[in-house]
Amino acid sequence: MPFRSPTPRIDEFATSNADLLILIGRILLAWVFVGSAYGALTNFSGSVGYFRSLNLPVPQVFTTITVVVEIVLSAGLVLGIGTRYCAILAFLFVVSATAIAHRYWEYPAGPQQIGQYNNFLKNISILGGALLILVTGGGRFSLDRRLAG
Repeated sequence: MPFRSPTPRIDEFATSNADLLILIGRILLAWVFVGSAYGALTNFSGSVGYFRSLNLPVPQVFTTITVVVEIVLSAGLVLGIGTRYCAILAFLFVVSATAIAHRYWEYPAGPQQIGQYNNFLKNISILGGALLILVTGGGRFSLDRRLAG
């Protein structure tokens, strides 16, 4: 017997509003990159200092590359251009950022570890969002769709 949704209204709502919901999802996913890029641009020396504290080589270059990637991701996701490529880039970028900067298990128990663990969990959620955008693509309200015809 096929699975029957206990709430057909939710299924109907999701199906009939899929393109709008995909647009909203893209914007919400991009929001974290917009905020991070803005923070790094307005406090570049602080971002460089953070990357220096992680013992990364050439933290200025690392900070610059990070800001550029976040701006590209933000624009691509919001506008829906190269959406699936942006989803892959977001996934790889967040995996890298998580591996480099949010190794919560290396912190002593307490507020710092809790903060890093929360960032780790946030990044896991972003990975899920990136995979969903990879599957759905940009939807009807995207430049990808307009450019395709």
